[in-house]
Amino acid sequence: MTPMCGRLDQSQTARYYASVIGWLDAVYDSESEPAYNVPPGTYRPVLHLQDGERRIDDVYWSYQARWAKGKVPVTINARMDKLDNRYWRGLLKSGRALVPASGWYEWTGEKGSKQPWHIHRKDGAPLFMLALANFGSFTENRAEAGFVIVTDDASGGMLDIHDRRPVVLDAQDAERWLDPALSSEEALALARSAALPPDAFAWHEVSTQVNRAGAGGPEVAQPIDSDA
Repeated sequence: MTPMCGRLDQSQTARYYASVIGWLDAVYDSESEPAYNVPPGTYRPVLHLQDGERRIDDVYWSYQARWAKGKVPVTINARMDKLDNRYWRGLLKSGRALVPASGWYEWTGEKGSKQPWHIHRKDGAPLFMLALANFGSFTENRAEAGFVIVTDDASGGMLDIHDRRPVVLDAQDAERWLDPALSSEEALALARSAALPPDAFAWHEVSTQVNRAGAGGPEVAQPIDSDA
C-alpha cells in the first residue's frame, strides 16, 4: 500500500480557501501559488491561530521532531489514533492547523502500473484537512518546522482506493479544531465525531501525468475515460 495522501490538489488561492471559512481578516504570509499537483517537501498555505490572530502561512509539508533525527523518519501524515503519544502530544496541544485543498490523490494497482485517482467532496466544497505543525524555527532540517496531515482508517467504498484517508471537517467544525481553549482530548473527540463520512466524497481516475511532481496543469485533475 502506498503512503496515504501523498499529493494534494490546492488549485484555489489561499485567500479563497480562507474566505470559505470566514477568515476575511486573516494575516497572510503566504506566497504559494495555486497548484493542482502538490507533493510533500514543498511549502504550502496552512491556516492556524497565533496569539489569537488568524494566520495563513506557508509551511513545509513534512515533519521530523528535532530530537528524532536518526530515530524517527520524516513523515507527511500522522495517524489520529497515535496523536496522544509522546511524539505528537506537544503538537496536538499547541500546533493544531488546517490544510485547505480541493482534493487529494491516491493510487491503486500493482507497482509499475498504478492508477491515480482524484478524491474530492461530492458537493464541490473545499476540504479542510486536520493538520499538526511546528510553527517555530529549524536548525538543520526543514522538516523540524513542518506540518503533517492527520489521517484515519478509511471505510465504505473508500477502502477500494486506500485503507486510510485524511480527516476532513466542515468549515465550522474545522475552525473549532484550532481553538486553543479546546483541550487535546476535546480536539481528538471533535476530530472523531465531526469527520466527514466516506459518502461525502467522490473519486475519479486521472491521467498518470500526476505521477510527475512537476506536472501541475488542470488536466492532471480531470477525469479520464477508463474504458477508452
